[in-house]
Amino acid sequence: MTDAAVVSPLIASSRKLAARLRPLAFTKASHVYLPLDYAREPHEEYLRRFGSGKKRVVFLGMNPGPFGMAQTGVPFGEVAAVRDWMGISAAVGKPEREHPKRPVQGFDCAKSEVSGRRLWGLFAERFPKAEDFFAGHFVLNYCPLVWMSETGANLTPDKLPATEMAAVEEACLDHLAESIAALQPEWLIGVGGYAEERLKQAAGITGSTAKLGRVLHPSPASPAANRGWAEAATKQLLGQGVWDA
Repeated sequence: MTDAAVVSPLIASSRKLAARLRPLAFTKASHVYLPLDYAREPHEEYLRRFGSGKKRVVFLGMNPGPFGMAQTGVPFGEVAAVRDWMGISAAVGKPEREHPKRPVQGFDCAKSEVSGRRLWGLFAERFPKAEDFFAGHFVLNYCPLVWMSETGANLTPDKLPATEMAAVEEACLDHLAESIAALQPEWLIGVGGYAEERLKQAAGITGSTAKLGRVLHPSPASPAANRGWAEAATKQLLGQGVWDA
């Protein structure tokens, strides 16, 4: 591979993050997926094509959804949005240990990631050409790990021992700080409150003076999001001055 630092500071930081997370063990998780490894090709294509230069607005999500980034390596990476709007479609491998109920099928995955469909759908509606969106915006993901129980159920970070999560938080916060330093945004927008808090922490590390904000998380588990997420998020972005009417 080409030296990552020459290619892109985001790629260099992403590879460093994967190296720090790869050896970690989690006693309560039956299976752990790291899309930065098995889906690195589309992940780096996303960073290479859209992550160069300064960005006016940076959005941050939490960790991969089973039918989004876990399949495509792209934050909130609903297959249709990544393939059809972004124009990214690349080979995706398999995690080291694959749960039979949570197969990784890459761009052949037929299930839709609702959060990703909502998020990228809003951006595509406002910016029909992906290049126009990414000229001033970028979307990052805080933690690229997916944890699951023996049944295949998703395990959120709060369900894992704090002692085991300490190394994860340290690595992810360092990566986020490096990404903010590279992108030099005017706005840092958390997709949900958890992400907003992490942005605040990372901005403090880098000394970033970017304005902080948030939008409602588009998860189908949120009743508010199910009542019209695109309208609610647009209202929030307009109200905070991130977007113009």
